[in-house]
Amino acid sequence: MNATAPATIARRCADGPAPPDATVIVFGATGQARRLVSFGGAARVACAKGETAWCFRAGPYAMDLVPFAAAPEVGLRIDFVIDAADPRLARQRFDLFLYAEVAGSADSLSLHDFAAMAERALRGALEQGTLALPPCTLLDEWNAFRGGLNELLYMRFGVTVDDCVPVDLEDVDYAGVLRERIPVLPVPEPDAVPEVPALPVQNIDDAAALRRLFLELPEASATLRLLPAPAFAARQALLQRLSLAALDVNTMPALALSAPGRPLALPDQRRRAAASAAAVHAMDELWALLAQMKQSTRPDRASDDELERIVANVEFHLAARRAVPSDERREPTL
Repeated sequence: MNATAPATIARRCADGPAPPDATVIVFGATGQARRLVSFGGAARVACAKGETAWCFRAGPYAMDLVPFAAAPEVGLRIDFVIDAADPRLARQRFDLFLYAEVAGSADSLSLHDFAAMAERALRGALEQGTLALPPCTLLDEWNAFRGGLNELLYMRFGVTVDDCVPVDLEDVDYAGVLRERIPVLPVPEPDAVPEVPALPVQNIDDAAALRRLFLELPEASATLRLLPAPAFAARQALLQRLSLAALDVNTMPALALSAPGRPLALPDQRRRAAASAAAVHAMDELWALLAQMKQSTRPDRASDDELERIVANVEFHLAARRAVPSDERREPTL
């Protein structure tokens, strides 16, 4: 992935005059967002207790994405802008992305980092099959891909694609690509016992994963509710399961505790954090599928079957995140 120019898309801002030509979003403590409106000049930032403010410029921006890791020389050059506020939405999609995935862990969002996220979303959709970009793409196939890509980036990040063209990337580090594909393992010294370093739990951000699920599951349910369904009862059941999954996230036990006042062993903490990360991966798949379903002209039973699979994965990983470690289980006494 290569961004065509270094830039900062959004950053946290302090109280006072907002940067010129920037849109300001004020987030509440529980994720509510409001965009400040300026009248005849720059907006002025004034946050109440528990609020944080971010500002961004709409663009346009340009980035180069590599859709297939096996072909790093083949790229897509994408021009995009951040959407203006839609009065029909209670929370803008870009605002949700910024609060759920950026604000909790960083003070700014660079174009380079955003392009990396967009590239992962694109590759995931191609692997999942919700997007298709076959070799020697025909015009109809390219148009279908473009429509799907536009919807994916809007559904996932709240940005609109102005233009997308295939390009041959010239600054590909082929030696680096080969090093990643063929890792060189160090040769241990004779009679030396290799030490396997333990993976710190904080390297897997369990809190950030649960935060994303807490914020995005209700939004995904609202999006799904607006899409036509081949069978109302089946769709209603899926919506109920997504609501229960959101409730499950809201009452999830702490990472480091197996019970109140009882610490959890590090291996079990890592298992819980890995389950949270897997649930977020399923969440990304859900957004990609919703983008495909929104592009479809009529309800598709196959899409609902895929939706059933993804929701089941979310439920499974959340159950693994909540599970009591095996050594903590006790047989009931009579």
